[in-house]
Order: sequence, then structure tokens, then C-alpha cells
Amino acid sequence: MPPSKPYSFVRYKTAEEAKEAYVTLNGKEIVDDLGQKIILYLNFVEKAQWKELGLQALPPGLMVVEEIISSEDEKILLESVNWTEDIDNHNGQKCLKHRRVKHFGYEFHYENNNVDKDKPLPGGLPDIWDSILEKWLKEGFIKHKPDQLTVNQYEPGHGIPAHIDTHSAFEDEIVSLSLGSEIVMDFKHPDGVTVPVMLPRRSLLVMTGESRYLWTHGITPRKFDTVQASKGHRSGIITSDVGDLTLSKRGIRTSFTFRKVRQTPCNCSYPLVCDSQMKETPPSFPESAREASQLEREYVHRVYEEIAEHFSSTRHTPWPRVVDFLKALPSGSLVADVGCGNGKYLGINKELYMVGCDRSQNLVGICRERHLEALVGDALAVPLRSGSWDACISIAVTHHLSTAERRVAALQELVRLLRPGGMALIYVWAMEQEYKKKKSKYLRENRLRQGKEEEIHSDAAEPESLGEQVPDAGDQDAPCRVSAATDVRAGGGSASKVTDAKLPVHTNRTSFRSQDLLVPWHRKGNPGRDEPVGATESRAPGPVFHRYYHVFCAGELEEACRTLSHVRVLQSYYDQGNWCVVLQKV
Repeated sequence: MPPSKPYSFVRYKTAEEAKEAYVTLNGKEIVDDLGQKIILYLNFVEKAQWKELGLQALPPGLMVVEEIISSEDEKILLESVNWTEDIDNHNGQKCLKHRRVKHFGYEFHYENNNVDKDKPLPGGLPDIWDSILEKWLKEGFIKHKPDQLTVNQYEPGHGIPAHIDTHSAFEDEIVSLSLGSEIVMDFKHPDGVTVPVMLPRRSLLVMTGESRYLWTHGITPRKFDTVQASKGHRSGIITSDVGDLTLSKRGIRTSFTFRKVRQTPCNCSYPLVCDSQMKETPPSFPESAREASQLEREYVHRVYEEIAEHFSSTRHTPWPRVVDFLKALPSGSLVADVGCGNGKYLGINKELYMVGCDRSQNLVGICRERHLEALVGDALAVPLRSGSWDACISIAVTHHLSTAERRVAALQELVRLLRPGGMALIYVWAMEQEYKKKKSKYLRENRLRQGKEEEIHSDAAEPESLGEQVPDAGDQDAPCRVSAATDVRAGGGSASKVTDAKLPVHTNRTSFRSQDLLVPWHRKGNPGRDEPVGATESRAPGPVFHRYYHVFCAGELEEACRTLSHVRVLQSYYDQGNWCVVLQKV
């Protein structure tokens, strides 16, 4: 489908009706309710996530209070915000890329979603809020008196990315007042359930418990919202009843978000997504498909959504042997990049037609900003047609799957996409970071500089050489094998089985001591989408995220490929800390 355009999945009762709809509607020009001309594009799909929409409920712990203040008070509160004063004033006013923002009490740092608890802003919260907050406390709408306020002004078409307010930064209660215009805010559960919630003008949103700690919330950037047409329906869930939906044009909305800064570590009931508790309770090695899926959701998918901007800024140099593979393909080849990240390979060879696919919506968004063809999809269920692709690449993807079965399934998906004779190039991170007595770039860049913090945005290193052929079994330099869920003990090369063990946290730029581990990513305070324009002041250290990896031993990737049907391994090699395979569908 065209990038950056909305689309829907439509299901018909019979194949004949689907074909008739395609013939009748594909390419047809229509005029919508707003008088805009729209061309309909249709396509058949082989796979689509489909869930029957039942009656949805508000996320647990979420409350919307309508008409919390009068229209007169709304006018006074909006006029109390001085947007014209010097942006360097002590109230922390910023000109963000997508909106205007002011901070009171503490400045909210968007680069790490946190506040500096040791640097409160002078003046505290404006006096005008004292009586209002006391009233809300007395009436039971809030339980804590907040000490931090962020004021955001949104123009129509602007939004805010989906996020969870940092657990360790703020107490349970997050409260937001909407003035000037109504808005639809999207709440999303880690399982993928999305609940659009209408926040009417002059309404108060209160997030506690699960809705505050587990569900992300965000505003999609658009100029119109789909809302309930019923006059009696105002706040709450936007239902899926197509007969009761209409479009509502957005106006200028100003939100006042109140928080209470947390002074002690968070001990909520959601340790897998809690930054206070994750360090204390690392996850265990998965023992079932369900546990594997949950581990990847929390320690791969969620992390890449959080670090997408910073991750992309460190991923700009294509790896030479991947470039060689792409440039050797015939002109006009169809190529799928499964796990395309920020799309750094999608434009390498202009003679190819390349489509990228990645699990991270934010990374796919970066691809689309660069006018690259990319879509959101899972490596275990790639939303592309079978048997249609001349080549596929999967670079630094398979090592994020946490069981052998899931890794083989991801390889099988690549084979499914290929036409007979089509080839796939696969790269995975290697257990052996020292090979033929030569350290990988990953180890060589271990800068143990005195008095200087080490950068820890680790990943498969950028290769400098053309790589090495994989040794045969008789090569004395071939590294020893370590099976999954094992731990290499200090002082020897032997490996012992780990039973019900917590996944170890890897020390960056050092040799691996376990095949299954968590690798830290230190998100620096680099400018991102919501970074203040022209900001140069020093930043508080960014948060550390942990990504799950299974690093591959020599021969393990080849062995997995040979379990696939209709596949021939053409080549395997070691390239700067990665094991690599070129396979062909036969």
C-alpha cells in the first residue's frame, strides 16, 4: 500500500464477492464527506491479523470526568498561559518540533522521559491552580497534590507518540485537563489491543494502576478524528459501530498534565515494564512459546520503540558484504528487507525494487520520512506475498528470537517469500567475537578510558573487512560450541546447562559468556522528535534499556537453515563478529 496512507482490511463472505469488489472499486475516484477527491486502491492479502471487535471497556484504572471546570474558568486558565514571554525564562518554555510546551515545578526532559529531581524550577506551580487542585482532592478525583505541571499546545494535525510515563519518575497518578478542543487519545495494551478514548473539551483524564503503568497512551497526528455521531455520547470509548461514526475537525487544544515526582523507587505490579524493578528482577530463560513471546515483547519490541530515534542515529553505514549482495542482484529484482530498521539498505541499489518490513512502528516511520517503502510486520508472519521475491535480506534480526523453534520459523518465513531460485542473506550476532586470533570491531572498540563514560549502544558491529569463510571441522581455530541457555564459566571453555536461570546482563564491549543474554542500550540525550529546537544545555544521563539476544555459535545458523525444506546453503562466512549465510530456494 502507499506509504503514510491509512488503510483497512475488508473481509467478504465469499471469494466471488471479494473479486467483484476489487473489479468495481480498485482505482475508482470518489468524493468524501468533506468534498475531497479520493482514489481507492485495493489489494488482496494472504495474511492479516483479524480479531472480532467486541464490546470494549476503558483500560483498568482510567477515568474521564466531563465538564470538570466551567467555560468561564477555561477562558481564564487559557489566558493565564503566556506563550509570548522569553523562551529562556525559568518556567522551561520550549519550542518543540510538533508543539509548544511549558513546564512548572520540574522540567520534563523528553529525551529520557524524566525529570531532574535535584533541580526544581523556581516558583513551583502557578497560584491559579491552588484552589482547583484542592477542589479535585476534596471531591476525590485525585489522591495526591501534584508538584509538576506540563502545558502543551497542539495545533490541528499535531500529536504525541505513544508512551508510558516513566515509572521511577512519577507517582501512580497522571492527570490531564483538556481545554480548547476535544481530542481522541489512543491507549494500547502490550497484547496489541487498542482503545480510542474521547477526551471532551474541559474534561479531566485520570490514569492510575494498569492504565498508567502498562498501557501506552498517545495522540495520532491528524486533522480529523473519527468520533461517535450519537448526540448523547461524549467521553469514553469510540466504538466500532460504523453506523454511528462521523468525522470531527480538530481545533487548537491545550493540555495541562499534572504529575507528582516520585522520591522512592517504583514497586508497581508490572515489573517487566518497570524501570525501577527490571534491574532487580531480570527475566528467566523462556520455557514455553507464551513466555518466549512475552520476553520478546518486553525486551525487544518495546525497547526498539523506545530507542528508535537514538538507534537510527547510530545506524547509517551499510555493511560492505550486504552491499555486495544487493549490488550483485539482477536489475529489476524484487527484494524484501525483513527487519529493515531505519531502512539503511533500502536505497543501496537503485536498480532493485525493495520493500522493508520491521516490527517497530517508530523505525518504519523513520523509513517513511525518508520516502522509503516500508511497512510494519512481524518476522514470524511477514505480510508479503509467498513465492514472489527474488531475494530477501535479514540483517541482525533472527538473534532477537528467544527459542530455537522461533528462530527456525523466522528463517522459514524468508523461504516462503522467495520464488524458486531466489536467495536470502542472513546475518546474526556471533558468540565468537575473537576469530582466527583477531578481535571483532565490537571488542576492538572497548574504550576503557579513564574518567570517561563508555558508550553502550551495542549491536552487531559495522564490519570493516570482507569477512572470513567459515572454517571446516578440522580448523583448530574453530571456536567451541555452546548450546542455548548455557553459561560459559570463567577460567575455562566449558559450558554448563542453566535451569530456570535469570538471563545475565552482558557487559558491553566484552566477550560473551552466555548465548542467551540481555544487552544494555544507553539512550543518550540526543535530539529527537520532541527535542527543543536549538537546545544545547547539558542533559541528565539517559535511561538504560535491555535487549534480548541469542548469540549464535559456529555452525548453528547453517544447521538451522538445513532443517528447512527446499533450501540449499550456498555460502556461509564470518564477518566482523557475525555469522552469515546465503541460502537459495530450490
